[in-house]
Amino acid sequence: MAWLTLIVAGLFEVGWAIGLKYTDGFSRPWPIVWTALAMLVSVVLLGIAMKSLPVGTAYSVWVGVGAIGTVILGIVLFGEPANAARLFSVLLILAGIVGLKLSSIA
Repeated sequence: MAWLTLIVAGLFEVGWAIGLKYTDGFSRPWPIVWTALAMLVSVVLLGIAMKSLPVGTAYSVWVGVGAIGTVILGIVLFGEPANAARLFSVLLILAGIVGLKLSSIA
């Protein structure tokens, strides 16, 4: 259950990272509200996951999920480049997340 909580926390991290773009420099009230709520939910869920997962693993996976999701949504929503180097780098982050998950089983 902690791993699922951690993944959901990472997805909320994606939400607030993308939300920051929509705040337009904190000049748009509703995107600010939704971004702040996503931040709060993300950090609370991370804290819950850390009750039973090692801090280094939990934080790294949280950041990794957030980074991967933000890069993908940046490509889809904002037309950011999807070149081979960026996509390979995302795969390396994913490999790190999988490695941390597999190493926590032992």
